[in-house]
Amino acid sequence: MQVRIKLEFLLGIIATLITIFLLGLPVYPGDSRSFDSVSDWKSYAADKASTKYLPVDQIHSGNVKDLRILWRWESIDQPILRSNQNLWTMPFEATPLLVRGVLYVSTSLSQVAAIDAKSGNTLWHFDPESYRHGPGPNVGFVHRGVAYWERNAEKRIVFGSNDAFLIALDPATGRLIKSFGTNGRIDLTRGLRRAVDRKFYGVTSPPMICRDTVIVGSSIYDFSIINDEYPLKEPPPGDIRGFDVRTGRQLWSFHSIPQQGEEGVDTWEDDSWKYSGNTNVWTTMSCDEDRGIVYLPFGTPSHDLYGGKRLGDNLYAETLVALDAKNGRKIWHFQMVHHGLWDYDLPTAPNLVDLVVRGKPVKALAQVTKQGFCYVLDRVSGVPVFPIEERAVPQSTIPGERTSPTQPFPSKPAPFERQGLLLDEVIDFTPELRRQAIKLLENFEYGPLFTPLKENRPTVLLPGTTGGASWAGAAVNPETGTLYVTSVMSPHTVKLVPSRSPSSFYPYSAGTLSALDGPQGLPILKPPYGRVTAIDLNAGDHLWSSPVGEGPRNHEALRHLRLPKLGWPRRSFPLLTKSLLLVAQEGKGRLRGSSPLKNAVEYETEVHDPYLFAFDTRTGEELAAVKLPGNATGGLITGFVAGKQIVVIPIGGASQPAALIALSLP
Repeated sequence: MQVRIKLEFLLGIIATLITIFLLGLPVYPGDSRSFDSVSDWKSYAADKASTKYLPVDQIHSGNVKDLRILWRWESIDQPILRSNQNLWTMPFEATPLLVRGVLYVSTSLSQVAAIDAKSGNTLWHFDPESYRHGPGPNVGFVHRGVAYWERNAEKRIVFGSNDAFLIALDPATGRLIKSFGTNGRIDLTRGLRRAVDRKFYGVTSPPMICRDTVIVGSSIYDFSIINDEYPLKEPPPGDIRGFDVRTGRQLWSFHSIPQQGEEGVDTWEDDSWKYSGNTNVWTTMSCDEDRGIVYLPFGTPSHDLYGGKRLGDNLYAETLVALDAKNGRKIWHFQMVHHGLWDYDLPTAPNLVDLVVRGKPVKALAQVTKQGFCYVLDRVSGVPVFPIEERAVPQSTIPGERTSPTQPFPSKPAPFERQGLLLDEVIDFTPELRRQAIKLLENFEYGPLFTPLKENRPTVLLPGTTGGASWAGAAVNPETGTLYVTSVMSPHTVKLVPSRSPSSFYPYSAGTLSALDGPQGLPILKPPYGRVTAIDLNAGDHLWSSPVGEGPRNHEALRHLRLPKLGWPRRSFPLLTKSLLLVAQEGKGRLRGSSPLKNAVEYETEVHDPYLFAFDTRTGEELAAVKLPGNATGGLITGFVAGKQIVVIPIGGASQPAALIALSLP
């Protein structure tokens, strides 16, 4: 098997080099023509199409159970955290890149390290000292990765920091590239349409480098604006900017909230476009290198759960937007939630994939969402591949609010996660558990998807704000057009409360957003609670669905029933190879407190059921469960180092030591 792989690999290199030199084809980073694309993981999601797929099979169904830890790398944040007990980070959410035997990874404190992928030794590290400005927007110290760019002899590591700087490093040395911006840095708080403190604006996800343009989004504080703690009326809008990857010169800016005279400004009624904020791309993006198109998944406007101050559909909130990466001009857009009131921001980059639909080739993309939909669109035109229907949804009774009368529902594929709370879905392992669950629900409002919030009475959101799909994203096999999406059944409850402050910009704030637990600490609905679903995008049909994790089947109220696996209601990270779907899951976590104004974020994590699961891509059968020293906290990657396939997983962070672990065959 290894001999065959090496022979195919060498033949591929020879054929590609002949094509490049004889035909003069350009080789873009992440492009399928790149000679080392089979061995490297050069973008956050493997490639710029966000496939999370590498066509390798040295690790396969027959030996995946034999994976062992090759090395463990302790995060370079740990010495800083040990010397400063007042610093807290969130889980270690960064996904490393693998380029020619070197891993490049960011840390929760926005440091960057280069690691020898064979030994796990640190080659260099760079500390921008971002933590000196405080924990940054939303959930404190968190970071998800860096971007890599290469053209001929020029190379860059580019990342945005928690305190809102765009930084370029030399991949060989970790030193600032002085010709980029001002001595290697660009202050992203400059040039915004509204002044902002660094506590409320930063970057937590890797930028996208599409051809020679660095496209960067932002993370903008949006929790405290829905209570009386935030001193400003509105945060800044999440405009997207493009920079020259060589010089750092700003090339363009795209208004996430349209301005006077621009398309969509009429969807922000009563001049709300003048003051509304957020509507940002806080997550990852995708890029079609052949066409130079970047795809932007936008989030919710402020505030997340009340829209009486921003009536209308609110373009480009919760919208997928395709831009020309060179000049920032919009090519098309598709809004997936009108006038969002549920924090259903688009959580991840779309997967780009070529399909054959009804016998015709389609350059497509698939956007998975928190509400459990998979929207399949033509990535060149934005036209739906399968019909998308505007269906009537429940309407708000909150004074001053006006919900959209309809929302877009894909006809295909079917939802991959439960949508809305119906009594038929209530837990029924035993009659007594069902009775207790229904009794609990008497305290809440609930109904179908897009049920609006009530005043002073908690409403159940299902999926909640952390599920179905999350920033973990989906994986897709470009050879078969099959998508694999992990999702969470996560009901949350929240209510609107009249503001206590007479000076508040909003008449309503949001009460505590809480997970909805069922009787005796069990989930309130039927399983599975965490799952992975395979979808044939060519036909729009589900192929299989499997639970991820044991779930609470050994709970004292269920143990005697001898139930199959139920899945845990926690985020899972997918990785796809030629024959395997690898999935690892987060552990238990609890946010103890979050307040940028008080400069404190505390998050506790607990190692719980930590496994790397291997599924058969055709059937969904669980082939192996490899015990890990900790739960996964970020995306998994794979690749080859010295002829050996490795799998690298981030673990820990918050109250656990943050680390990368590398697995390989003995």
